[in-house]
Amino acid sequence: MSTVISIQNARIFQNEKLLLDEVSLDLSPGDFVYLIGRTGSGKSSFLKTLYGELPLTEGQGTVGGFDLKKLKRRQIPFLRRKIGIVFQDFQLLTDRTVNDNLLFVMKATGWKDKKKMNFSCEQLLQMVGLEGQGQKFPHQLSGGEQQRVSIARALVNEPEIILADEPTGNLDPETSAEILNLMFSIAKNGTAVLMATHDFTIMERFPMRTIKCENGKLSEVSPAAHFNPLNPLSRG
Repeated sequence: MSTVISIQNARIFQNEKLLLDEVSLDLSPGDFVYLIGRTGSGKSSFLKTLYGELPLTEGQGTVGGFDLKKLKRRQIPFLRRKIGIVFQDFQLLTDRTVNDNLLFVMKATGWKDKKKMNFSCEQLLQMVGLEGQGQKFPHQLSGGEQQRVSIARALVNEPEIILADEPTGNLDPETSAEILNLMFSIAKNGTAVLMATHDFTIMERFPMRTIKCENGKLSEVSPAAHFNPLNPLSRG
């Protein structure tokens, strides 16, 4: 099976400080993977490397068919069309309606056909369970609904990969479970999902493949190992 993310023996830096060494990871279409680790362990820097915010200077890496080692600045917008990014704090445009938030991304990525754009807005909102909510403003929505808009926005260009950085961090447990189910449905449709999280309650409820940033390394771990209250690492 082809991979949408392939990282081999990479070193991840932030401001010339080495955060992760000997990083290797392969994700195929439809994979769902948790990324865990304590604050400062390199999770966010690893995600930023995957979407071109930080350069990959050592090791090998391809994301969505782009060679990260050879990535030029002008190529970064095209790489990001292959990637949907979901943030903890939603990052919606608060002065625009839900539809206008989606249309903004479409226009920024070269969409021209207004009829197709409006139809796509309807389809995306239906996909994330917000049918008929397009004329509302973000402040009129709950936190969970705002995150659904953020996910719809991430899906605008039918990405091969969703990178989610603590997407349930500002949500209550019930809403978090709804967002996880939505993420799983996205993966089942063939989009790889890599989700950084500290939410071990969610992970215990929905155990999936898990990789951990710890002591400068990225390693695959057993999800069940992280729910032992006597294990000081279980808090991620």
